[in-house]
Amino acid sequence: MTGEEIMFTSNNTPLEDFKKAKELGAIINFDDISHIPYFLENIGEIGEVTCCRYNPGPLKKGNAFIGKPEEAKYGMTREQLFEAYDLLKKSGVKRFGLHTMVASNELNPMYFVETAKLLFELILEIEQKLNINFEFVNLGGGIGIPYKPAEKKVNFKLISKEIKKIYKKMFISRKKQLNIYVEMGRMITGPYGYLVTKVLHKKNIYKNYIGTDASMADLMRPGMYGAYHHISILDNKNEINKEIFDVTGSLCENNDKFAIDRRLPKNIEIGDLLVIHDVGAHGHAMGFNYNAKLRPAELLLKENGKFKLIRRAETLEDYFATLV
Repeated sequence: MTGEEIMFTSNNTPLEDFKKAKELGAIINFDDISHIPYFLENIGEIGEVTCCRYNPGPLKKGNAFIGKPEEAKYGMTREQLFEAYDLLKKSGVKRFGLHTMVASNELNPMYFVETAKLLFELILEIEQKLNINFEFVNLGGGIGIPYKPAEKKVNFKLISKEIKKIYKKMFISRKKQLNIYVEMGRMITGPYGYLVTKVLHKKNIYKNYIGTDASMADLMRPGMYGAYHHISILDNKNEINKEIFDVTGSLCENNDKFAIDRRLPKNIEIGDLLVIHDVGAHGHAMGFNYNAKLRPAELLLKENGKFKLIRRAETLEDYFATLV
């Protein structure tokens, strides 16, 4: 692979998506063995280089966010991979890659070292049985970021050091190097985005609630699966006298919450600005218009301390633009 090449990873893929990927010259990362004959029959030649996605099932434990691999819809079984690469070889593919993605927001560096070892072993076996050579292995993403203040960043030097040791041991006689790739979207964008929202109401019934002018439509992770995002109050110095709140939006869904039972300053007032941290990978990219909510503007904080508007707020005209 060169720096200019891209890999197209998808699942349950529509034909038009495969066609566009082919048009762009992307490396196809096949998610299912049935997609190979589907591609060949409907589009034609795959190209010189391609890849398959592996689902290790019970051979690899998932984590709390992604769940068990054997319950995931992604990738091929170990047995299917041998059949898939044999089929790809017979179809004219010359250069091969292997991909997996078995974790999400994982902070344990050794988890990724174990994944690398699992894939290295599989590559050696496939190469020996099918007489093909792998050009690259993609360890996928899943490297987490410290959403909670007490959490530590992932030690990349340790991951690199341990994978290098395994690589040297397993591929000692290999003539051509195996390129190793990772997917770092969350690491690159996650820590560098904030959702700023205003307190509209405070409600006290069976629980204490802080109601904001944002909602799950602006940040779905907490409501979708209880993900933690740190919340701070702009200009609020009261860090001692705290109370337990649920921080909510106004959607007609009870999971429209940014935090549940969160200890926050007791003196939060209507009009205060809450800053929800680490939303750079999950805000507008995952936003939606449920309950006719309009997505907010995005501002870029520049190095000189000034802000620049990079995406305007949606309007009702935008919302109804596709209505016939």
